[in-house]
Amino acid sequence: MTGQKQRSMMTSLPAMATAAAGLALLILALLRWRENGWEALVWLSVFAAKLAIRMPHSLRNRANMVVDARKDAGEKLLLSAMFAAMMLLPLLHLATPLFAFADYALPEWASWIGALAQVPFLWLFWRSHADLGRNWSPGLEVREEHGLVTGGIYGRIRHPMYAAIWISALAQPLLLHNWIGGALVVPAFAAMWFLRVPKEERMMAERFGAEWDEYCARTGRLWPAGGRAMIGPQL
Repeated sequence: MTGQKQRSMMTSLPAMATAAAGLALLILALLRWRENGWEALVWLSVFAAKLAIRMPHSLRNRANMVVDARKDAGEKLLLSAMFAAMMLLPLLHLATPLFAFADYALPEWASWIGALAQVPFLWLFWRSHADLGRNWSPGLEVREEHGLVTGGIYGRIRHPMYAAIWISALAQPLLLHNWIGGALVVPAFAAMWFLRVPKEERMMAERFGAEWDEYCARTGRLWPAGGRAMIGPQL
């Protein structure tokens, strides 16, 4: 919706119900960590840390007045798929034996790679939220007085939060050895990356014009560009 102020999607009843359901499943999964192994404990610990990083921003930014929101069916489907693949299905897998038929085995060194990958993931996830501040939203939204963030990690990379989630998505199958609860997140996030990013790019270009073009010319999408011109969003 454009041209009409509205509250952020974080204030919606489904969003709050989702958070409550996720917390309940997290508690159940923690009770089964010995059965699931140390890899599951690592994933659960990082999941809890991710919630701790995001929660203060979610609560503060609920007061944002949104002046442009792209909430079409495709956006809602992408968000639902990511919620399922990155939170609901992994937690169901760890909290219950529901998906045991889809388990697979990996050597322990692969699990250690997944565990070590959580360090850069958490740092990038925290840093990108901290630098975005009031401009962060889980959806395609532009808030009132929305600013173009070009400092901190955003001075080198336009997509540090997406870079963090790429690391998390690729590491998840190394920690959760299950095709549904672990590996399904990779195609789900790939779809979000390729389908959602162009929409974000258009929003930012419409909002900031030449300032956005100049910013794109000196930054990279997921990796510092070293002066190469690349087009991508900063949300």
